[in-house]
Amino acid sequence: MLRASRLGLAIASGFMLFMACPDFDLWPLMWVALVPALHLALTAATPKRAFFLGWLTGVVANTGGFYWMKGLLERFGHMPVYVAIPIMMLLTTYQGVTFAFWSWGVHRAHRRTALPLFVLAPLIMVTLELLVPQIFPFYLAISQAWIVPLIQVADLTGPMGVTFLMLMMTGALYDAAARWRAGAASLGRALRPVAIAGLVIAAVVGYGFLRISQVQARRESAPKADVGLVQANVGILEKWDPAERAGLLETHQRLSSQLAAAGADLVVWPESSYPYPLSRSMTRDFDPTDARRIRRGFSTPLMFGTVTVESGAARGTGSRYPYNTALMMDAGGNITATFDKVFLLVFGEYIPFYEQAPWFRKVFPEASHFNRGSEPASFPVNIDGREFRIGPLICYEDILPGFTRRVAKLRPHLFVNITNDAWFGRTSEPYQHLALSVFRSVEHRLEMVRAVNTGVSAHIDATGRVRRATPSADPQEQPPPQPIAIMNDVALLEGGTVYAAVGDTFAWLCALTLAALVARLPRHRALAGGYRKKNG
Repeated sequence: MLRASRLGLAIASGFMLFMACPDFDLWPLMWVALVPALHLALTAATPKRAFFLGWLTGVVANTGGFYWMKGLLERFGHMPVYVAIPIMMLLTTYQGVTFAFWSWGVHRAHRRTALPLFVLAPLIMVTLELLVPQIFPFYLAISQAWIVPLIQVADLTGPMGVTFLMLMMTGALYDAAARWRAGAASLGRALRPVAIAGLVIAAVVGYGFLRISQVQARRESAPKADVGLVQANVGILEKWDPAERAGLLETHQRLSSQLAAAGADLVVWPESSYPYPLSRSMTRDFDPTDARRIRRGFSTPLMFGTVTVESGAARGTGSRYPYNTALMMDAGGNITATFDKVFLLVFGEYIPFYEQAPWFRKVFPEASHFNRGSEPASFPVNIDGREFRIGPLICYEDILPGFTRRVAKLRPHLFVNITNDAWFGRTSEPYQHLALSVFRSVEHRLEMVRAVNTGVSAHIDATGRVRRATPSADPQEQPPPQPIAIMNDVALLEGGTVYAAVGDTFAWLCALTLAALVARLPRHRALAGGYRKKNG
């Protein structure tokens, strides 16, 4: 039977993991959060117990991190709390598997190899972050998103390089403690693993300061654009209420007019912010007498999100499912480019086996079923007589490193993310979303602006620094939040980094190295006999 103290250590590890992440933001905890879990893995009586204790850590971490799922299911799934919590736990139970396999892998690999834990622990975690699919993709590096010098290494390794550093220190701390307990000749010899890890981290931070200086110099000499972001702070239900359409459109137009008067070169509206469905064959704005006219009171280039439908859908000659689309409109009112969201959110934007399960829409009326886009896009925009390119990203596409790399190959000068996080209210989710998106700017050395219906709208520079951000809002609060418009002085840069060229090669090298070490090295007893204590 598992001791209560061991269960408590697993829970403590999980608690520290989610407390290190936005918007709790106790980021130093991530460097030590898995030390108790590492102890449990190494002293577990069997691999199965190591797996279970790691899974418990993962479930606690994910439940604390994804607690907002309960509110989402209650508000939009119309579920009572006693149904919402078990469904949320299905997600967190699955996503806890990453930590279960990490614990199991440490337990098995440390008995098979002579490798220190400051090598094994990060190799195993990076491999799992690379290979284990997640419903809501994330990585432990999310906890360090605001630590600008540290995250600069992402232009070489992606976010998993930051994960490697944190797990390296975790393993080093445990190695040092094990050496000391085993009777190391001196404190200096016991602390050698910590010194090695510290030197590597110091080198990475030094690289970070160098890159910050270089990128800031590039930014100062780059062409600039004043980009205005509109955050209307309206709820999900109001967005699709026909009675609210005229007022919602007027709000976006009024704020955009103010931004244009302040000198905006480009205005951005959030995902699905335009309240009327548009034909996919549309080439320019509506006539000024039409109530559906998109731009009114300003002529600034506009990027906006809407739902588009095929012209023959009503007659049965086109797909009856809409697209989640971003459109670019030039100063003359012409639609110059479109992009359809490629990665749709399961159950929110597409429903598996939708045709075979018509009951699902009746139970969950807010759920939608969209057609999927096929390719990334590049939007042209004229600023001060020069042509630049925008890389559009819709919703959580900005947290997907692989897809953003595809967008970056089109050589945009700026990433623009349009999002609707009103589903989640004023919880941690909008801040988690922002933190994950920070890494895209570092990976490609391109700035990003994010127009989010209820926040967090933001400007992220090419070092990953959040230069400006709005608060997250919940439209159901009383009094309701007021609409917001902000202006951002954005640098239009030429991207190009090692990560852009080679992608997750660092993570794949970690996986291959781990496989080779485990396969080829002989079994070897660990440094400390305490690792094999059967106190399970």
